[in-house]
Amino acid sequence: MSIDRIVMAFAGTVVLLSLALSLAFSPFWLLLTGFVGLNLLQSSFTGFCPMAMILKKFGVRPGAAF
Repeated sequence: MSIDRIVMAFAGTVVLLSLALSLAFSPFWLLLTGFVGLNLLQSSFTGFCPMAMILKKFGVRPGAAF
């Protein structure tokens, strides 16, 4: 998988998890969904993505295929 696909999969997982947590425990978990959405939006404009930087440090190559 490439870094882009891993980031999208991670973001989708966090969004779904936060939705489930908001239904089960507290609507404040929706703040996590908002944070992920804002981070995706800002990274589309600036190119700065903390998750992509972490993945690069772990050795995942941008065009890597598993």
